[in-house]
Amino acid sequence: MTTFAAARLVAAREVRVKLRDKTFIFSTVFFLFIAIASTVLPAVLSGGATTVAAADPTVAAALQQAGFEVTPATDDAGAERLVRDGDVDAAVVAGPTVLALDEEPSDVVGALSVAPPVQLLDPDAIDPFLKFVVPFALAFLFFITSFTFGMQIAQSVTEEKQTRIVEILVSSIPVRALLAGKVAAMTLLAFGQIALIALVAFAGMQIADVDTKVVSLVGPAIGWFLPFFVLGFVMLATLWAGVGALAARQEDIAGASTPLQMAVMLPFFAVLFLTDNDPVMRILSYVPFSSPIAMPVRIFNGDTAVWEPLVALVVLAASAAVFLWIGARVYEGSLLRTNGRTSFATAWRSRSTSS
Repeated sequence: MTTFAAARLVAAREVRVKLRDKTFIFSTVFFLFIAIASTVLPAVLSGGATTVAAADPTVAAALQQAGFEVTPATDDAGAERLVRDGDVDAAVVAGPTVLALDEEPSDVVGALSVAPPVQLLDPDAIDPFLKFVVPFALAFLFFITSFTFGMQIAQSVTEEKQTRIVEILVSSIPVRALLAGKVAAMTLLAFGQIALIALVAFAGMQIADVDTKVVSLVGPAIGWFLPFFVLGFVMLATLWAGVGALAARQEDIAGASTPLQMAVMLPFFAVLFLTDNDPVMRILSYVPFSSPIAMPVRIFNGDTAVWEPLVALVVLAASAAVFLWIGARVYEGSLLRTNGRTSFATAWRSRSTSS
């Protein structure tokens, strides 16, 4: 049996086992529910009365009679400020002129006795809800998927090592084929889960009749997130396999994986808390462990030049190749060492004779 055929056999077995795993099924359903809720609920919840600010008492009374929720303003400048602060959806000022932030309030325009001009104060503004939820969703998906799948890879490797099954496996197939099969299977499953979530999110936006402007903002971010996710996950998956090989028992995984856990967690919190810090986000979008999150978020915010995602993807691909080599070497050097937890230095110096 060739190495490729052996790796394909291992991958097929891992996929079959995973597709029957209740935790995997539950997590997929849960993520799909979140994807639908985050796209449909905002449209449903925003279906209430349009809030309008007006300084003229006569205009305010007419709008109230027409069914709008009116916030009195001391003057036109105050009404405009309420719109800019997001306290109201629109304002009617002297002229009359209708003020809105980024989208024409057709219901307000239609309720006035004359057809007033509409002034958009910030036509390129991103909805505050989207500005929060899209970076959070991208960061959370990469973090939770790479962490949970990665931990499962480590636990699977340690279990095979602890039960001595790995000794039977490596007597039949090369060690690298075993590693490649596990990483390929988990990458395929993780990518399939993320791609399904993306498709359901787009379907949810269509069902909720989300504005095309929103789709044009979210679409490119998700489109770029997928290749960044695959490369980032492959990079981390091999390292998780190496961590599992270093441990001799399931109890050892937590200690052996602490550096890798930090490498996964820190980018997640950095992107969440530093989204508005352009210099820091620019740096994070080229750092291998954070670029799968930071670059799609910057694309969503419109902060990137055309060439930047391509360069960041090349940097991530090169880094993934390096970490694949490191993870594979650690995996091979510690897989058959069953007398206690193996140190990184020992694994690095010693490679399995079965490779």
